Amino acid sequence: MNWKKLSTFFCLYIIQAIPMSFFSTAIPVIMRQNSYSLASIGLLQLIKIPWIIKFLWSPLVDRNTNSVLSYKRWIIYSEIFYAVTILLISFFDLEIHFPIIIALLVFAFFASATQDIATDAFAIVSFKKGEMSMLNSMQSMGSFAGALIGSGVLLLVYNAIGWTKMLPMLSLVVLLAISPLCLLYKNRTTPILHKQKANKLDMFIFFSQKHIYKQIGFLLLFYSGIIGMLAMVRPYFVDNGYSMKEIGIMSGVVGTSVACVCAFFSGQIIKKIGIYYSRILYATIIFLSSVYFYILSQIGTTTPLMYIGVILLWASYGLASVLVYTSSMQMVRSGREGTDFTIQTVLTHFSGMIVAICGGKIADIFNYEGLFVFEMILGAISLLYILLLFKKEKNNG
Repeated sequence: MNWKKLSTFFCLYIIQAIPMSFFSTAIPVIMRQNSYSLASIGLLQLIKIPWIIKFLWSPLVDRNTNSVLSYKRWIIYSEIFYAVTILLISFFDLEIHFPIIIALLVFAFFASATQDIATDAFAIVSFKKGEMSMLNSMQSMGSFAGALIGSGVLLLVYNAIGWTKMLPMLSLVVLLAISPLCLLYKNRTTPILHKQKANKLDMFIFFSQKHIYKQIGFLLLFYSGIIGMLAMVRPYFVDNGYSMKEIGIMSGVVGTSVACVCAFFSGQIIKKIGIYYSRILYATIIFLSSVYFYILSQIGTTTPLMYIGVILLWASYGLASVLVYTSSMQMVRSGREGTDFTIQTVLTHFSGMIVAICGGKIADIFNYEGLFVFEMILGAISLLYILLLFKKEKNNG
């Protein structure tokens, strides 16, 4: 296992997550503190639209990446645009220029999504099949470590120094995170050999593959039992009297730390028991997470019970993310790595956005108890789907 290479991709994945996690955490908390409705906060998920539609330009990335140097260009240029946009946002006040900031965030996430396409494709062609579960652990760990910094540490920094001072620092961090890529692959023009050449119809051909719809259903359902709670858990904390600092520690630090650790072990679990049993195990844990929060809504909340819920929620997300990435990488075609993997991850983002928006509306009408019931039903459907449609698979994590 090439740990130097793994650490490089860890840096690329972590820098995607830091700004997105900060904006996704800070803005909902600020909105709730200013009495925005839960439905409005749920609609904030729309800023992630570039990550939903990134499949539209993923074939373009595949067609124009045939060497290490070409992958580097896509990644570096995207990161520079990402950093500059974040710097530009720092000049606007969130309460006064809210629409402008949201528009700039969409542009920033467009750059981040493009970097993600190139990074995922580059990762797939850089590692052997037997290394994929560990690569996916590193990918998820990068995402959760980024969330730890973005929704935990940076939330505390923001609370201390404010918007205009913190965002330029964040912009600089984005630029520094690509330095390992430059150092590891310095002056490399080595071609990446593909069995087939990508073409404009690849996005549509993907859906014509045999048995692909079973995987598509899995991707649409698997996160559904927790994603609504993840979107609404911070407003839930606000409504239960927790401050921004307490929320940063509870969800941003403790929660994402647990997810990061679980992501590391998830790759080993998948390799040990195989994808089939991992699907069942993780779907069960997701279902139990929603059950726990429903019980919490019935018996009342205390800080220790809240922490248990946070740990269970983020542990299930950390475990599940590695499984989603591993199963998706096994479905990519040679020469179409960026397109195929992006289509599959987009399906999870799309499903997550819909569930989060619906969850916000349900919580607005039926309170959080209704949201937890909604998530319990989705979690049960996901588990039944796996049990009924997936046969025992070969242990090839």
